[in-house]
Formats: sequence, structure tokens, C-alpha cells
Amino acid sequence: MKKLALAAVLAGAASTAMAGSYAKDDVVMEPVVVVEETAQSSSAAGILIPLLLIAVIAAAAAD
Repeated sequence: MKKLALAAVLAGAASTAMAGSYAKDDVVMEPVVVVEETAQSSSAAGILIPLLLIAVIAAAAAD
């Protein structure tokens, strides 16, 4: 009889220990979209410094 009572108590405790819920969550967070603006660079920007360096060296050599 004691085992039957103990089993009933454990079964009752196990059934009420459920923490979850089947209700739909009311809080819905929208995803955050991050847009970074990039600086527009021309394709000639990479060649400008070497051309200026060649011009300075040519001017120095001409003197």
C-alpha cells in the first residue's frame, strides 16, 4: 500500500511540474536590418599616388 501511495504522489508531482505553455507568444521582435553606407572610390584613386611620385622624381631629376 505504501508503494502505491508513493507512486501516486510521484505521478501527481510529475504532472504538475510542467513549466512550458502551448500559448502563442505575444512578443514578436522584428529583425533589425543594419545598412552600412560605403564610401564610393573611383578606380583611378589607386594610381594617383604612384603618378604623383613619378612626377616628383622626374622634376627632381630634371634639375
